[in-house]
Amino acid sequence: MLFSLMGLILSMIYFNEWSYYFCGYMLIGVLVCIKGYNEGWFYFSISLGTAMDLLSWNLIYLTFWVSSLMMMASVMVFVKRNFATEFCVVVGLLTLSLVMVFLVSDFLWFYIFFEGSLIPTLFLISGWGYQPERLKAGIYLFFYTMCGSLPLLLGILFLSSEFLGTNFHIFFMEEISSLVLYFSFTLAFLVSMPMFLTHLWLPSAHVEAPISGSMVLAGVLLKLGGYGILRGAYLFSLEILVVGKILVVLSLWGGFILSLLCLRQFDLKSLIAYSSVVHMGMVIGGLMMMNYWGFQGVLILMIGHGLCSSGMFAAANILYERGGTRSMVLNSGMISIFPSFILWWFLLCVSNMAAPPSLNLLGEISLMISLMIWSKSIFLLLSLLSFFSAAYSLYIFSLVSHGSPSLHFSFFDIKSRELMLLIFHWVPLNVLVLKGDLLMAWV
Repeated sequence: MLFSLMGLILSMIYFNEWSYYFCGYMLIGVLVCIKGYNEGWFYFSISLGTAMDLLSWNLIYLTFWVSSLMMMASVMVFVKRNFATEFCVVVGLLTLSLVMVFLVSDFLWFYIFFEGSLIPTLFLISGWGYQPERLKAGIYLFFYTMCGSLPLLLGILFLSSEFLGTNFHIFFMEEISSLVLYFSFTLAFLVSMPMFLTHLWLPSAHVEAPISGSMVLAGVLLKLGGYGILRGAYLFSLEILVVGKILVVLSLWGGFILSLLCLRQFDLKSLIAYSSVVHMGMVIGGLMMMNYWGFQGVLILMIGHGLCSSGMFAAANILYERGGTRSMVLNSGMISIFPSFILWWFLLCVSNMAAPPSLNLLGEISLMISLMIWSKSIFLLLSLLSFFSAAYSLYIFSLVSHGSPSLHFSFFDIKSRELMLLIFHWVPLNVLVLKGDLLMAWV
């Protein structure tokens, strides 16, 4: 798999067709699927220092799926010859670093690839972004994550000196009672997810990023934090049970506040970015519960959010390529001039509000059960969060589809490539719920 991916990166110097890379990423993803199926979906070692279980397999497959759809959505880079070769190499290196994050079985290598994935992301935002403010957004992203990750490096080095190694297997039977070490490990992942109060880099990064940057940020990069907390959860079970409850209340309350903030947004990408923070608040709640329902709901919601949010960014980019604006007021009334697109916009919006049969519904039910097991009094906060999540999803749909059209020119109908792009987001989001046992069996 890794040799195939590196060969694909090298071939990017000679080929400048998006379809070539789309098929390449899809093919490597199929190879991952076959490998996992042959091994029986359980934990297995690939080579020295790399291993895969059902958790990492799901996220690796999500990485290849989103990477292939990134190439399909970024056709304008190839049409306008906007440094297409460099763009393909950056996307390939980003995919390689993300795959290695989920493959390695050592905390130190995990940190190296975790930080290494920021560099191609920074190049994507700074090099192919839309506005001059993209440089400021890239600096926000880099410094927020770097400052949050420095305590993580110190914590990993401390563990290496204590246990003579940082392999995941060393810590299976260990439990460390240190509040400082717990915060040093958790801070980097909370910034990456991001949690409320550490989320300020996310809206600016999403708004200024090109469509490929927005898709990989929403689809995969926000999942690195949840994956890291899951890998280190057994180290700090005592601290999570005590201090983690404070983070749960803070995340859910922040999600409620940001869902209200979504109702006064007029920028399409800004609203979708804030909705990602709301979803990640639910994920943090499940991570800190340390029970079966919470852990299985975390993976399901992470995959569901990765597909749904990436699809909504792709749909917003379809409107931006035609109208040249991301304003929902200027993009209003699309149901009368762009009806074939509005159907898929509606399907993605209702999936974003956790309507059946999407993965978001299955994940949120699991997370709500885990939170209600801990405390019945959190029911009111969960009710408000769910209600306003539905409210801003209906708000973004109704404002775009209804009203009088402001853009007075003829819209070309949706292209087959764009239709495939939306279908490839929506179909797995709503069909994978039939195989929910595969997403739950990793716990």
